Amino acid sequence: MMNSKKIFALLLALCMVVSLFAGCNSNEEVESETTPVESESTPVESDSEATYEGLDWEAIDAMDYDEASDAIYDWNLGEFYEYYTKAKEETENLSKRYALMAIAEAKMLEAGVFAPLYGDGGSFAMSRVVPRSTTTTTWGLDEYRWYTMLVTNEIITSADRDAITNIWKEATDSADYFTKAKAYLADNGYTLNDTYNAHSGYNMETWDVIATSYTSDSYFIACTYSGLMEYDVKNNLQPALATEYSVNEDGTVYTFKIREGVKWVDQQGREVADVTANDWVTSMMHMVDNNDALGYLMTKSDGCGIKNYDAYMAGEVTFDEVGVKAIDDYTLEYTLEAEFPPFITMMGYGCFAPLNYDFYKSQGGTFGAEGDEYTPGNYGTSPANIAYCGPYLVTNYTPQNIWSFKANPTYWDADAVNTHTLNFYYNDGSDTLRSYNEAKDNTVATCSFNANALVLAKEEKPEGKDETYFDLYHYTTTNSATCYCAWLNLNRATFHDFNDETSGVSPKTEEDIARTRVAMSNQHFRMALLLGFDRAAYNAVSVGEELKYASLKNSYTPGNFQTLTEDVTVEINGAEQTFAAGTAYGAVMQAQLEADGSTIKVWDPAADGGAGSGDGFDGWYNPEAAKAEMELAVAELAQIGVEISAEKPIYIDSFYFAGSESNTNTKQAFKQGIEKTLEGMIMVNLVAYEDSNQMSYAYYRNSTGAEANFDISHNSGWGPDYGDPQSFLDTIQPYGYMAKNLGVY
Repeated sequence: MMNSKKIFALLLALCMVVSLFAGCNSNEEVESETTPVESESTPVESDSEATYEGLDWEAIDAMDYDEASDAIYDWNLGEFYEYYTKAKEETENLSKRYALMAIAEAKMLEAGVFAPLYGDGGSFAMSRVVPRSTTTTTWGLDEYRWYTMLVTNEIITSADRDAITNIWKEATDSADYFTKAKAYLADNGYTLNDTYNAHSGYNMETWDVIATSYTSDSYFIACTYSGLMEYDVKNNLQPALATEYSVNEDGTVYTFKIREGVKWVDQQGREVADVTANDWVTSMMHMVDNNDALGYLMTKSDGCGIKNYDAYMAGEVTFDEVGVKAIDDYTLEYTLEAEFPPFITMMGYGCFAPLNYDFYKSQGGTFGAEGDEYTPGNYGTSPANIAYCGPYLVTNYTPQNIWSFKANPTYWDADAVNTHTLNFYYNDGSDTLRSYNEAKDNTVATCSFNANALVLAKEEKPEGKDETYFDLYHYTTTNSATCYCAWLNLNRATFHDFNDETSGVSPKTEEDIARTRVAMSNQHFRMALLLGFDRAAYNAVSVGEELKYASLKNSYTPGNFQTLTEDVTVEINGAEQTFAAGTAYGAVMQAQLEADGSTIKVWDPAADGGAGSGDGFDGWYNPEAAKAEMELAVAELAQIGVEISAEKPIYIDSFYFAGSESNTNTKQAFKQGIEKTLEGMIMVNLVAYEDSNQMSYAYYRNSTGAEANFDISHNSGWGPDYGDPQSFLDTIQPYGYMAKNLGVY
């Protein structure tokens, strides 16, 4: 529970300021469609005679932090949560479950607490990485295991990339694909490189995969261990450290047979122990001590519902009653509270990583489950302080410089390792041409073309070639399932970074602060802001006009994330509606949005050659709808004493990295667009950071909503942990992982 006296003091001060005018009773290798799709809906109309009272901020400020978060959440997202709770209860009919979740997500989007922005993809690039040589499964960490990756010494041409992708489509399995892809490469003059070099802008906090939920950590840790099951390059789940598994009749008990003879080694490759079933029991013991990291995935409310996990965390049972057991050295059993169909898709994520007991203890680590006061000791503090059972060992880690890996000679599937050395060079993006120049000379294997690089790629020609780099080599990167969003802070409580009072300081006055807080609690105000945000223009600054729509996302869960496998009838606004087998998740979302009269478009059935997509168009930006929403907001807020006009605007803070020309220009585009569309009634303060790592404390490293230092943030997002929409939507429920981006919990 948040108990910061400073936070409470600020909240009380805000209430006094509000009383001055309100009386304190206010409450990311396929082509993407790049054509904008216009919305045909009309704005939601409001009863102009209705009385608007808003949130009772005086009452909220008298509550403790969790109670206040509950009240603010219920006011803004209560309808979504009601629909979502019903959807989660459906576990027998997966198609009905997905339809109900899509309806709930529509309600969430209509609340206007955030807008989807873009994914990891949708940009022009050139690369030496052979397409489809790593899994493209959109959840878990298997895409970061790297070892199956094929890297060529030569940049792969656009035509050859298409040909290899077709080989992948026609291959019967992964082995068939690799055999045919390698033959094609050899026949067409390519040679394979044993090393993969790339850039990364990540800053790590830990090497303990069980104690982190940050991609910036797990991106590098995932290749140091193997999971029970892993997805192959055909995106089929395959045995890894488990050779097989079985499920009991009611779907609550999963039994895994652990692969014998697999070794744990230290960073130097020296054997530490055998991998046994007990390593997953140890992992769970460590999990409960780090519940704030990945524990949510074990709970019944937010995850798979490991039996008695919640009861243990509540102090009601001992650890030996938690649903993980080593039946013998090579038989592992998980028991769930109830059937959870996507459970097996979770095996590639860090919450199901093994942990060797003796090595952990040798690092000074302890377990609360054994009655000790918990400390991780030195475990996870460096690559020397973890044990390895995966495809790679770390050979060099110098923060903000380089991460280097070499193949683990004791890896159980060593013959499958195609690339034996990995080097990731730190790149904060301040040199906008570094990736392009280093990709040309093979310092790194791949690069995306930002706006500056794209100009050169269309002009420069490789030595001895008649065509430009762009004409020869470009392709459009696949948009990932990860969704970066524009988050709105519903209850901002800090106006400088929580770790440094001199950093990220807001220029707002106390009156500005109070007015913004009240305005952000108004759904029409939020929708005006989000519908007035020209996301394509924002994106164009970094990727260029040609691709400004390609990476755009319109829903939190991708519209094609799941598809109904049977006909399903559900209620939409009280009327039964049947969706046929084959209907995409996004199509159900769209039906609910249209029934509600929303202008938001999340699904285009004609996109991707008729397959349908929720990406590649801007289904949010609608200046006329934004102005209509602002008109409604002005009228409602006036009833509680808050004037909004060009002369009396609402000020919102948005941060940016001043060391990056691209980031600076995108934020300028945001500021100018919002202020123009909404005719000066919202004014944007741009708060500059000279250090990108420090900037992460404004929006990424915060552990609570009270530490979020922004009014609107464009920099963080979510990628799925497993193959169910719940992996996305759970993060927005009370205490959900991304709720902190809304200023609550």
